Amino acid sequence: MRKLVYYVGVSVDGYIAGPAGEYEFYPLDDEMTAWANTEYPEFVPSHIRPLAGMSVDEPNKRCDAVLMGRGTYEPALSIGVSSPYAHLKQYVVSSTLGRLDDPAVELVESDPVALVRRLKRAEGADIWLAGGGKLAAELLGEIDEMIIKSYPVVAGGGISAFSGAFRPTLFTPARRKEFGNGAQVTWFTRA
Repeated sequence: MRKLVYYVGVSVDGYIAGPAGEYEFYPLDDEMTAWANTEYPEFVPSHIRPLAGMSVDEPNKRCDAVLMGRGTYEPALSIGVSSPYAHLKQYVVSSTLGRLDDPAVELVESDPVALVRRLKRAEGADIWLAGGGKLAAELLGEIDEMIIKSYPVVAGGGISAFSGAFRPTLFTPARRKEFGNGAQVTWFTRA
């Protein structure tokens, strides 16, 4: 069965972005970027791949579908990119977006849990949950694995990695990798 994998970057205090969607405050470095692009090429947006020295046709290694909320989708849309992950089957979960003009992106207006359960039963590779925090909180019961990039910075506020009801859910750390910029990636599996 396919897994739902939440791959996201967070500050020390658990924010995936600032109040207005800012993420430039994360201390990136070449080592970490090269590692992430090699390990998980499918998580690099299609329009960014050539800038990252990647082929547009770079094969996916882990996932073949992506789920994102409106806040995760809109930055690409705001620069005229309606299909940011053209190399994946794309789903945007939003009850307020209205409609999408790109047939490569499917709008899901309600019940993302039912969508994830249907996708898990279908043939294919894993499913990437790209964010945001509200969608992650809604899908918490369906998340099988988390790959958390933790950056050594305190945001102080913004968009939480999980923005929803109080619902403690146990995950088990499976492994960890550290980088020269002080960031680390930790893999968690559902306990």
